[in-house]
Amino acid sequence: MEVELQRLIEANMEAMLGIRYLATEYRTGHHGGRIDSLGLDENGTPVIVEYKRNRDQNVISQGLSYLWWLHDHHHEFESLARQKLGDEAAGEIDWSAPRIVCVAGAFTHHDTVAVEMIGHRIDLVTYRVFEDVLTLQLIASADGTRTSPRGGTSQAVRAAPAGPKSVQQYLDESPEDLKELYADLDELLLSNPDVRKEPQLHYIAYRRINNIATVRLQPRNQLLVLSLKLDPDAVELHDGFSRDMRGVGVLGIRGGVEVRIGSREDFVRATYLVHRGRVILVHEAGGCSNRLLEQPPASAL
Repeated sequence: MEVELQRLIEANMEAMLGIRYLATEYRTGHHGGRIDSLGLDENGTPVIVEYKRNRDQNVISQGLSYLWWLHDHHHEFESLARQKLGDEAAGEIDWSAPRIVCVAGAFTHHDTVAVEMIGHRIDLVTYRVFEDVLTLQLIASADGTRTSPRGGTSQAVRAAPAGPKSVQQYLDESPEDLKELYADLDELLLSNPDVRKEPQLHYIAYRRINNIATVRLQPRNQLLVLSLKLDPDAVELHDGFSRDMRGVGVLGIRGGVEVRIGSREDFVRATYLVHRGRVILVHEAGGCSNRLLEQPPASAL
């Protein structure tokens, strides 16, 4: 049933979608209707999640309708995030491009083409159930257009001319050897056709359904800082090169392993960790199937 799909994903939303759960069946007041799920993703972006058990073209238009409500209710969403996740998370909300995630049994070819033309950030995700295993697959993703927010505090405001430089500006001003290192790292991270690149203000995110890596720059030290969604206990860490990021509050990748790349030798060492991360993610996707199908906690119901 559709409600079972929704409750299951809400109970495991961060693991499955990289989204921190905020609310279910959220009433939109005079706007009418109830948003299936509200959340905040790894990049601090507000997310609307809508579910349909089977193929349903209305799921996209429904999500767009709720996105209009979200644009006019920044304060309400920020209050919800503060209540559920704390002041720090609420203060880091990026209003430049809220997302819609549509989860359904199937989408038509016309759906996948339409999301590219709409001009908003929309992910189309299909699900399959094989006995006791639930799988999700991202079949289409539109980056949309980042705009200046209407009210509220956001990274987009801080990206204004009077604010700090973006990671892309720092890269543009970097020495050629550092630019070449980043170009090679970018190619490595995008070597899997399912991975998409999404520039943020302070870092560049690489994701499938959720982030698998982020890259930022330390201009003073002329270093690339790579964060990987990788279990620190599964690899050998080395002082000055890699470190355990569990318990460190960083947008983009929560926990994981941080790698510092300042030379061609560092890049070669990092290549192993990138490939290692892919293997571990595939293994964990199979190993956690039974846990994902457990009953949701009472708080999610």
